[in-house]
Amino acid sequence: MDNDEPLEPETKDEPEMEPEAQNSDETLYCEAEASVAVEKEKSGRESSETDLEIEDTEKLFTTGQRELYLEACKLVGVVPVSYFIRNMEESYMNLNHHGLGPSGTRAIAIALVSNTSIVTLELADNCIMEEGTLSLVEMLQENYYLQDLNISDNDLGLKGASTISEFLQRNISSLLNLQLSGNNFKDESAELLCQALSNNYRIKMLDLSHNEFSDKGGEQLGQMLALNIGLQSLDLSWNHFHVRGTVALCNGLRANVTLQKLDLSMNGFGNEGAMALGEVLRLNHSLVFLDVSSNDISNEGVAKISKGLEFNECLKVLKLFLNPVNMDGATILILSIKKNTKSKMEEIDISNVLVSEQFIKILDGVCAIHPQLDVMYKAVQGFSAKKMALLWTNPMKLIQSYADQHQITVIDFFKNLNPKGTMTMSVGDFRKAMIQQDKVPINRYQVRELIKKLDGNAGMVNFSCWCLGSILRIMKPGSIKTCGLCYVSIKTAKFSGDAFNPSLA
Repeated sequence: MDNDEPLEPETKDEPEMEPEAQNSDETLYCEAEASVAVEKEKSGRESSETDLEIEDTEKLFTTGQRELYLEACKLVGVVPVSYFIRNMEESYMNLNHHGLGPSGTRAIAIALVSNTSIVTLELADNCIMEEGTLSLVEMLQENYYLQDLNISDNDLGLKGASTISEFLQRNISSLLNLQLSGNNFKDESAELLCQALSNNYRIKMLDLSHNEFSDKGGEQLGQMLALNIGLQSLDLSWNHFHVRGTVALCNGLRANVTLQKLDLSMNGFGNEGAMALGEVLRLNHSLVFLDVSSNDISNEGVAKISKGLEFNECLKVLKLFLNPVNMDGATILILSIKKNTKSKMEEIDISNVLVSEQFIKILDGVCAIHPQLDVMYKAVQGFSAKKMALLWTNPMKLIQSYADQHQITVIDFFKNLNPKGTMTMSVGDFRKAMIQQDKVPINRYQVRELIKKLDGNAGMVNFSCWCLGSILRIMKPGSIKTCGLCYVSIKTAKFSGDAFNPSLA
């Protein structure tokens, strides 16, 4: 939740006043344009390129961003959002949960027509409805700077899906990432969206999670995937795909050559759906991330997926969390990676599975062939607390000790692992390099901890994170220091209790 201090209670339509006998649009226009001496003809206003444009086109480009938004609020009759005013020159704008409504959204859209700063716009849970969606779509036809739009949890339904579909068919926007999660889209909406996306090549990331697509929607999405040449990431988690819908999706994936990330978690397609996915993985050359968590996949389904993994040369992350898989299924899974010398697998998530020491020995053999691999499981049966503690010895201390003994910096140690000698490295390459290096004895568990400390969530580790921690240990609150190793300027914030929070200066 943003620390917003609105000028008045959050944006809501002002109570309607009893107007005089005149058109309500003209009333609002007079409120916004009281200082304009001569009004343009109404026909001239209606012929403008978009009805988001304030009538005086020259004024649109000369009025300051703040004044333009305040004028738009008068135009539609809403209270301005102070957070938007304070941050409208930033690249990221988070207006989630602000209660904007369709009119508040319209005011935002008017201000954004000429905005060149905001790249990411978050508008989740604002009850924007069909009218607000139309305002945003009209804005996007004029704004070529906005790239990421989140309008999740707005209950857009079929009418909202229709408006968005018409917009996507035009292929005229700079928009790359569109989040439509939780909008009560059913199969009819899927049909409209898929018709548009079949020809759209601009949208790269699409989130349709937490909707109500069933097998019929899955068939529509499968047909779309077979034709689409733009999507790189698709989130379909928390829908209602069963066997028929999943098989249709997989048929579409056979022809798709661009999709890299697919999230099908929390659906429930079971072992038959897993079999279809296994057949796709045998042939697919683009997917690098697949999440099928919580889909009622048992050892039988895992065996089908494993058959595909024996031939797959591109998948790096496979998530099977919260499926009824036991250690036998987990063993089949990792042995399929061992059989495939060309496997690129870096991460397998079976973190609800309890494994044995025998499984760990098998995994050690697999990792000897594929040192980039990390398998996350629940725990090891029979491991004592003391034994586990030895496995989790702080890796940072080991590396620091080595660096001190050899009179080098820790950053030098990390950079020597990277053939490019840079401060960043992919997680897979870093894991492989750490396991293969012989200077500091370190195991898979410690490497996993290192990756967390080096900000490996986005698929890359950043060695400057070590600089940040090292500098903070010697800095006083309120001071600024530049790291001599990576040249990152860091400023410590004010005290908060006994601790203070760092920030890049």
